[in-house]
Amino acid sequence: MKTVEYYLLDVFTDQPFTGNPLAVFLEAGELETSTMQALANELNLAETVFLSAATRPNHFPMRIFTPTQELAFAGHPTVGTAHLLAALELVNRDQTLVLQPPIGELAVRYDQGRATFTTAQPASIKDSNLDHATATELLGLEAHQVVGNPVLASFGLPFHLIELADITALENVRISTTTWMRAVAPSSAEQVYLYVMEQTNEAETVIKSRMFCMHASLCEDPATGSAAAALTGYLASLQPDALQCKIHQGVEMGRPSIIHTAANGGIKHGLVEVGGYAAVVGRGAFDIHQTIG
Repeated sequence: MKTVEYYLLDVFTDQPFTGNPLAVFLEAGELETSTMQALANELNLAETVFLSAATRPNHFPMRIFTPTQELAFAGHPTVGTAHLLAALELVNRDQTLVLQPPIGELAVRYDQGRATFTTAQPASIKDSNLDHATATELLGLEAHQVVGNPVLASFGLPFHLIELADITALENVRISTTTWMRAVAPSSAEQVYLYVMEQTNEAETVIKSRMFCMHASLCEDPATGSAAAALTGYLASLQPDALQCKIHQGVEMGRPSIIHTAANGGIKHGLVEVGGYAAVVGRGAFDIHQTIG
């Protein structure tokens, strides 16, 4: 029998019981992949992180699991893990932290309590298989409430990006599972990210968003860093100027979150910075049986 400990955090918030929950197992590199998947399924959070011991100072291999699959990359696990390592004083905050998920190395910096990472590769942006009419039907809205045609964008996890006309439209979304199974499921991208451009000025673009996905069943996510990165990468591709976004998500779920993103300007072309806060809210342990080694 082996006892493995984990920490619980709420991510993209500085207030407990808001934002997006996350579990992080430390020094879990000896666990079998099947055991990691079973633990993620048992916890049933959006994502669970398994860290291996540092390969050198401030460098940590990282694996990310949903209850049903391993992910190459995800945003809120990256930010949450960075905050946990800092809270436990396992990293030097004055130096760059490097997390190593399957997609590649993610450089994380700390600044005034916020952890910010840079995507490992440029965004992939292409047309979505969803057209305006299908998106309107999928969301249960009127045609004038959906702006333009959806776009598919990804930094490792693809999202159908659908712009809505206003906050009322965002609040009134009612997903049609029939349309989802007909139009979204065959696309190999079962994540839909809805957004409203609420305010734009020279300093910052304020965006309201919601994210829906279909794995075992239809669910909504309170804070999705990979989706925020995909959206920012797409918006940055439309104009060359420096872009800074403040993205609100999770309000309709009662778990408000804030994701800060940036692109262009001094950031390498095609890459996006994603940052936010996190709060450590608890810890636990599992007694497991497996053969190690």
